[in-house]
Amino acid sequence: MNMQAIMMQAKKMQRDIEKTQNELESKTYEGKSQLVTAVVGGNNKLISINIDVDSIEQDDKEMLEDMHKRKIDMADEIFVINVGGYIGDSTKSEIEYAKAHGKKVNYLESK
Repeated sequence: MNMQAIMMQAKKMQRDIEKTQNELESKTYEGKSQLVTAVVGGNNKLISINIDVDSIEQDDKEMLEDMHKRKIDMADEIFVINVGGYIGDSTKSEIEYAKAHGKKVNYLESK
């Protein structure tokens, strides 16, 4: 194969890669757990996160809060997903807990 043919093939591959990247970036991906649904764009940006608080009973809520605190105890730092600057009451409580226990707190969006 001569150099010109190699260069033409490389340019075609580059165009194909760019096309595929653009297609991926225009898509969204949804992940679900029992109570949480998160939507992420193909560019790895968080689009939305929804927590189904209506499905949580009081006993479950207390258990989940305690479980989150145990996870904070095990962590070196926490990462707050504050889409649009929103931080709910439960998350505020976890941030306070983390700070009181000397944990570093980082945010998706600057405060």
